[in-house]
Amino acid sequence: MSAIKSGSIKTNDGVRINYLEAGSGNPLVMVPGWSQTAEQFKHQINGLSDKYRVIAVDMRSHGQSEKSARGMRISRLSKDLHDLLLALDLKNVTLLGHSMGCSVIWSYVDLFGTDRIAKFVFVDQGAFLTANPNWDDQAKQEFGALFDAPSVVATANALSGPDGVPTTHGFIGGMLTSAISAEDKAWIIAKNLEMPRDHAADLLYNHCHQDWRDIIRSITLPTLVIGGRVSLIHWKSQEWVANQIKGAKLEIFEENEGGQHFMFIEGAPKFNKIVADFIG
Repeated sequence: MSAIKSGSIKTNDGVRINYLEAGSGNPLVMVPGWSQTAEQFKHQINGLSDKYRVIAVDMRSHGQSEKSARGMRISRLSKDLHDLLLALDLKNVTLLGHSMGCSVIWSYVDLFGTDRIAKFVFVDQGAFLTANPNWDDQAKQEFGALFDAPSVVATANALSGPDGVPTTHGFIGGMLTSAISAEDKAWIIAKNLEMPRDHAADLLYNHCHQDWRDIIRSITLPTLVIGGRVSLIHWKSQEWVANQIKGAKLEIFEENEGGQHFMFIEGAPKFNKIVADFIG
């Protein structure tokens, strides 16, 4: 296990972005989900840094990065990721995104292309989180819809209001299997609460109104898609994503393997093995 180092870069608009790093070799850059942190990838940093240069980033306002109300948009976060790859001069990168981290990567592809990228790992993110009223149940499952328009507004308002902390407890608690320990559950929620709740509300609202279906269909690089059988993001949405990308590999974690939204924590040994097997 390599020693974990902490570093930072400044984005082109002057915001400090923190990252954690260990190991050497081809880079594996990991982008966490909404309101989550680089530290939550501790099992991957520890478990994969013997093979790769593993880098986990705190997006702006997340974790140990600078708290900035400016830029609570997926497009801005993708620019921050671009700034990181340029600042560290990373090439031949495997980009791994969890949840909203996939949306950040899809936006990156849309805006900056794939010149520095070798492979993608997409973990448990639907193509469009807010359902169109005309969609049937199959479409909602395939696109990974979690909300309708009123419930997005209600959730964002609850997060930014006086009940933001208990709202977070309920929201994140619904992303874990019943097997997780109370200690691990409390730690995951505490990491999420490092992001100011008003910033989290603004970002969630933006995140839920992005449609990535056309970008997903445009991807041609080798891709691994990972989902959970009992995840709040329906597993069929991960099947749909994989089916849009020629040659993509699909792995669905069963419930007894930690197959909810945080399978990279609850099922870390299997997760690390399939990622390592995919990267090579």
